[in-house]
Order: sequence, then C-alpha cells, then structure tokens
Amino acid sequence: MELPFLAILPGLLIWISILLLPWRPWSTRESLDSQLDSQASIKNSDLSEITVLIPARNEELTISSTLYALKQQGDGLNVILVDDQSTDNTAELAKSVNLEHLSIISGTELQEGWSGKLWALEQGRQHVKTPYIILLDADIVLAKNLIPVVLEKVKNEQLQMLSLMAFLMMESFWEKLLIPAFIFFFKLLYPFHLSNKPNSWIAAAAGGFIFIETRVLEELGGFNCIKDALIDDCSLAKQVKQKKHKIWTGMTHSAISIRSYQTLSSIWQMVARTAYTQLIYSPLLLLVCTLLMVAAFGLPMAALLQSQELLITGLFILGLQVFCYMPTLRYYSMNPLYGLVLPLIGVLYLVMTWSSAYRYYFTKGASWKGRYYN
Repeated sequence: MELPFLAILPGLLIWISILLLPWRPWSTRESLDSQLDSQASIKNSDLSEITVLIPARNEELTISSTLYALKQQGDGLNVILVDDQSTDNTAELAKSVNLEHLSIISGTELQEGWSGKLWALEQGRQHVKTPYIILLDADIVLAKNLIPVVLEKVKNEQLQMLSLMAFLMMESFWEKLLIPAFIFFFKLLYPFHLSNKPNSWIAAAAGGFIFIETRVLEELGGFNCIKDALIDDCSLAKQVKQKKHKIWTGMTHSAISIRSYQTLSSIWQMVARTAYTQLIYSPLLLLVCTLLMVAAFGLPMAALLQSQELLITGLFILGLQVFCYMPTLRYYSMNPLYGLVLPLIGVLYLVMTWSSAYRYYFTKGASWKGRYYN
C-alpha cells in the first residue's frame, strides 16, 4: 500500500526544524577537556578547597581505577566515599589505593522516600567542610588535571554548578550502535546551549561529574529537595537554576565511564530505568512521544520502500538525520555509516520507552543494584 506524501511531511518538518534551530541541539560545541588550558593545572594544583563525593554500591570492578585517577588531579584534594551497603570488596579496594585525604563512610539503611544514590550522597554531604563539591560516579575515571581546569572555568565564569557528560564506553557492537544516539537524543531533549543560558527554563546536567558550590547545596537543603528523583542530575540542575544560579553543562573526552554495556539487554535496562520518568509517567506524553518518533523515524523509513517520489523524499529526510547526527559521531570517533541506521535506532529507543512504561504499570518498577523504584 502506497504511503501518501502527507504521511511523511511531518518527519521532513521535524528534521528541518532540528537542523535550523538557533540553539543547534545537534552541535558538540559545548565541550571541556583537561588539555584545553595547560596553565590551569599549574595555577590550581592546590585542590584543598574541593571535596569529591563518591556514592559506591558494589563497585569493586571500577573503584580502584576511579580513585587512582584522582591522585593525578592535584594536591590536597579531599575525597569522601560512601560505601552504600556493598556486599563486595568495594571498601577494601578503596582503602588499598592509599589515596591521601580519603574518608570512607559506611552508608546506613536506605530511608523511605529516597533513591539509593541520593541517600548515599546526602550522608556524605554532611561531612563536607570545603567550599566546593564534586559529585562523581564510582565508575568515572578522570584524565589528568581535569579538576584544575574545571575549577578555573568555574571561577572565571562565576558558575555555581558545572557538569560534564562522561565519555561512555563504545567498544562492543551494541555500545557503538546505541550509546552515541543515547547522547544525541539526550541533547535534543535538553539542549546544552539553552541550559547554559541563565534566562532559559531548560536545565540539563550529567550526573557522572557534577561540580557545585557547597553553599548552593546547603541553600537547597541538601539532596532532600530531590530525594526521590530517578533523573537526579537534571532535577538538581533545575533546582539550582530556579535559585537564579549559573549552571553550565558540556561534553568531554576527559571524564570516562569504564562501566561497559556489552549486550543489548544491559543498554535496554539503562534506558528503560528512566525513560518513562522523562515523560513524568504520563500516558498522554507517551502517546505524543510515540507519534513524534513514528513521524521522525518510522514513516520516513517506510517511505524508502515506496514509489520513486516518496523514495527521494525519504532519502532526503535520511540525509537530514545523518547530517544532524554526524557531529556526535565525529566527537566520539565513530564510523559515519552508523548515521544511516539512525531510523532503526530511533524505533528501538521508542520500544525501550514503551517497555519502561510497561515496567511502571505492571512490574515492581525501575530497578538498580537490587533496589526497585516506582
């Protein structure tokens, strides 16, 4: 059955709009790396005004690498690791690194109404005595001197919060296929350029690495203000921005997540854990999301199997998709041919979103490290 031209017109308009939006959500221009300012690492080698706060639950595979990397950042850096009731050797391995100024706190039982990560962070926050805090995931390895460069940027631009989208593992087939698109879609939902503007209501953050003033967290009442948030990074950014503080979010090659997602199921689990949360558990927004994704990806892909006129239009839409996606692929040194399968990736992410909704209504909800959230 032949598709009418009007069926693929919305997809054409969607991609033309994405391409021409003045804030360029497809761009990778918001970026910060440790080598950008070699003088910053020398000027700010004393990092005693910063505390790195790490929540860790069963992280024996990654915690040593994370802590060893912190040794390369500068002198006097304070580190608080909250061992969130791990059942493995997380705490023992952390101690074996012999990191100066490292404190290990044994986390208490999860309090009702809190997510596990935020409860761990709140326990650690109560021990912070420095003017700055870095919230660092236990699987993030920082390139040498990244923290001094970040500190320099924060002070020069008078920022109260800065976050970096960690460089995620992209080694397995599924990682190469899906992870760059995950970041691409995130930037479409939360354009970094708009988030970094003080007068914009958009507030984005990446939870793997967040630099924030301690007084700002105290002003918010600690992590209690977002204690049950599954998308805790963007929720925190929203709270900070609502208080008229300056925030900045960007991409980086210098904060590297060493947690691997070798299989489709592991990536599916990561996405489905919060996809329906992004839609604030709204069936209406799920329907709108579905219609937009079908218009943007499904129908243009179907047009490739139609008559010559529709085929040409479908190819033009595919060209727009590839053009918008290419900066992300280049940023992560991925093969440009992955851009040709973006329609299939988009449909796959839509199915993941529906599975997230299914879990919310028909199972225990989202799960992470043995805990369920709904």
